[in-house]
Amino acid sequence: MHPKLSRRAEKVEPFHAMAFGQRAGELVAEGHDVVALSLGEPDFGAPAAVRQAMREAMDGRPLPYTPAMGAPALRRAIADFYRDRHGVDVDPGRILITSGASAALLVVLAATTDEGDEVVLADPSYPCNRQLIETFGGTVASVVSTPATRFQLDLSSVEKAVTDRTTAVMIASPSNPTGTSIPFDELTAICSFARAKGLWRVVDEIYLDLSDHEGGHPPRSVLTVDPDAIVINSFSKFFGMTGWRLGWAVLPEALVPSVERLAANYFLCASAPAQHAALACFTPESLREAEERRLELVRRRELALAGLAAIGLGVPAVPDGAFYVYFDVTSTGLESWEFCARALEEAFVALTPGKDFGATTADTHVRMSYAASPETLKEGLSRLADFVARL
Repeated sequence: MHPKLSRRAEKVEPFHAMAFGQRAGELVAEGHDVVALSLGEPDFGAPAAVRQAMREAMDGRPLPYTPAMGAPALRRAIADFYRDRHGVDVDPGRILITSGASAALLVVLAATTDEGDEVVLADPSYPCNRQLIETFGGTVASVVSTPATRFQLDLSSVEKAVTDRTTAVMIASPSNPTGTSIPFDELTAICSFARAKGLWRVVDEIYLDLSDHEGGHPPRSVLTVDPDAIVINSFSKFFGMTGWRLGWAVLPEALVPSVERLAANYFLCASAPAQHAALACFTPESLREAEERRLELVRRRELALAGLAAIGLGVPAVPDGAFYVYFDVTSTGLESWEFCARALEEAFVALTPGKDFGATTADTHVRMSYAASPETLKEGLSRLADFVARL
């Protein structure tokens, strides 16, 4: 007789993007040349100055724990980044450094979600958000979004979704899996409504600095209009540091003591050498490098969109940030899971089915990451064209 599993362990859904990535790895081990367009992982790696800073950190010096909230110098550097890039003043004391943005979400939801609480979020959206909400006994209030709202929440849909049990609204802009941003006026209106209702506003800005610039200016952070929003961000995407597992949260001042206690109990602190190296992200050299990469991703997006159009795979909402295209496979006669499974096994192209991201587009849409090199992207699109032509 085996010891029992917890209910949450039994009911948790797999993260299918990782499962397809694992299968792609198995095929590579068997000798196949697999084009990986499934995971949101830029091929650039960390900026050069960050890699050098990590080498210096690992020179044998002691690397003790940092404070639970993170190294003070890094928190100050992030606050300066908000001031210089986004024109908003953030007290470094409100910034929590975490082991990736996932840990930031975990601690924030632990601090704000009780059994029976409802959290509003869009369908489709990042799957781990739903799992984390349910881990703490919360209920996901999924709001069906459509191409008409660029697969984003709008004020009308949020107003209809909020009940007496609602405690928070979660927004991602730009979004995973669609790469689309919520219009800033709409974001402002949603936050104003939620604030008036006494709800937490949890805004995922992980891809914010990979958004298109309007008039030559970086995109605005929600903090410019809602200073007490909870903002989640990461070094993984704009700075290309996925495996370094380093993220941060900007917290309302009233939430800091509780989150600090939770973070200390859950994690002690984020990786000390990673924090040390991440300081080099904010040098002029690294920021120029990151901005050049953003522009390169824009060029790759055009390549991906043109390739999908040539194949006849529709993109109902054109992305304006991140590095994802969410395309419709209905015209192929296959549901998205079968499309992705066959594309992997027959064409050796790894993609992610819509099942990860919500019920509404589970069977009709597929996410492609264009974070791969242009050569890899072209090869993947060529293989997909042949695969679809054979269907």
